Amino acid sequence: MGLETQHGGKTQVILGTEAIVEEEGRYVYCIASAGEGLSLGKIGIEGGDVYTIPYKDICAVVHNYPPQPYQSDNQEVVKAWVMTHQKVVDAAWERWGTVLPLSFDTIIRGEAEKSAERNVKDWLKQEYEELKRRIDKVKGKAEYGVQVFWEPKVIVQSLTWISPEIRRLDEEIKSKPKGLGYMYRQKLENLIKHQMEAAADECFKNFYSQIRKYTDNVRVEKTRKAEPDLQMIMNLSCLVYRDRYAELGEELGKINRMRGFVVRFTGPWPPYSFVGGA
Repeated sequence: MGLETQHGGKTQVILGTEAIVEEEGRYVYCIASAGEGLSLGKIGIEGGDVYTIPYKDICAVVHNYPPQPYQSDNQEVVKAWVMTHQKVVDAAWERWGTVLPLSFDTIIRGEAEKSAERNVKDWLKQEYEELKRRIDKVKGKAEYGVQVFWEPKVIVQSLTWISPEIRRLDEEIKSKPKGLGYMYRQKLENLIKHQMEAAADECFKNFYSQIRKYTDNVRVEKTRKAEPDLQMIMNLSCLVYRDRYAELGEELGKINRMRGFVVRFTGPWPPYSFVGGA
């Protein structure tokens, strides 16, 4: 059987390398916690008719597609495909409550002696116990994004107020000749930089420990460039029981009310970041 995924323009064959029937394939959006076979309508990529292939109490959400990846040099076209993929996963999540999203361009292929439909069912059967384990891992939970920013100018003002070393250097600069004053300003800038880095680390540890109380799992993501007056100091993907998101929101509200801090709290989404094998 052949399970094929597309990553950065390269195709990976995950299951098998047997002879392929090129005109047959099933594009797989997600695995849902439901054992019913039904049509979700023409909501798929490029109007594909999305339906389910069940096995026991789970199903694959698919549409029929030749076993070639979606490829285009037009980034807007690719973006539209990815957004449609996510919308189908969202629709399945809203309908059944628990899904395992698969990555864009996941295709199960047919073989000389076996159809793509049969291969999907065989894959569900083969991986059933592992898929059920992953489904149970995310059942009743949703993914939320948490980003914490601070305003560097405001934070520097606070550090200047509370740091004796910064205050001392700042006072010395005022009494130094112009040439020496420049050297002291460089020293002050380096001191502020190091104290800002230490403060960011301390804030991250404190905020993380508070946020973690209300989550089932957390992934630390890379920070990204923000607006000119803001710096991102924390970027988290959080797996949260649906009945605890309000508590998490209240905790984040406390951070957001701190002088110089801004919090962005987004979601809920299907658990895209938490469906791996761990």
